[in-house]
Amino acid sequence: MSYRTLKLIAILIPPLLIGGFELIRHNTLLLQNLSMETGNYLIILLTLVVSYGFSTWMFKMIEEKNHRLTTEREMRAVYEERERLAKELHDNIAQTLFLLKVNLKKGKINEASGLVNSIDANLRQAIYNLRVNPLEIISFPKRVENWLNDWSTVSGIETNATIQIPEGYFSPAEEVQLFGIIQEAFTNIRKHSGAHSAVLLLQLIPNGWEMNISDDGNGFTKNERSLNQYGLIMLKERAEKMGAVLDITSEKNHGTKITVKGSDT
Repeated sequence: MSYRTLKLIAILIPPLLIGGFELIRHNTLLLQNLSMETGNYLIILLTLVVSYGFSTWMFKMIEEKNHRLTTEREMRAVYEERERLAKELHDNIAQTLFLLKVNLKKGKINEASGLVNSIDANLRQAIYNLRVNPLEIISFPKRVENWLNDWSTVSGIETNATIQIPEGYFSPAEEVQLFGIIQEAFTNIRKHSGAHSAVLLLQLIPNGWEMNISDDGNGFTKNERSLNQYGLIMLKERAEKMGAVLDITSEKNHGTKITVKGSDT
């Protein structure tokens, strides 16, 4: 039922109810057997009961309609993100394979190895994201927790995750980008850090939110940072798409910390 129909019914019910009652009362024996005062109280009670019943039904209809619209918007956002992800994956792999071919011809094995790792990470993240069913009712924190549990089992690296973000704080499209940052960061930890443990903290801060991912691994110097520059570029691009700022700090033999900050606006 459309909002226009609901509005029309809401407008017509009071005059039809009161007018109809008065018309019946004045044209039947009710006027002789029912005092004016009793009739007034009766029409008040009748109007109250009918209005309550109709209002309850109407708001339930509106709530269900809004819920369907919200679900449709979320699904559309997820499907649009999947389309974007497919295009981005195609473009990135095509570009990365071209760079890989160039580096192999020049004998730059380290750079080529970094490109292969980047392709592997891209494919794994894309496959995981595309396998998530948008109809499944699973919260973002639970999805991250499940993925980290699997990641910890495969990598053998202990993880500790704390997510203190209200449900629905991020849009579906933002959740995809944020989840991609988490996947890329932990993939880098597994491949390059030599860490024994890693920590994820996602929380609200004044005027926004902040995510910290840290490990107790080997860390790297500025010169070594270029060996995994493609993965770091991906992190920065995803953060920018969320309107967030990415910062990476690392010290040799003292681990690495990735900080992503975003605002409410």
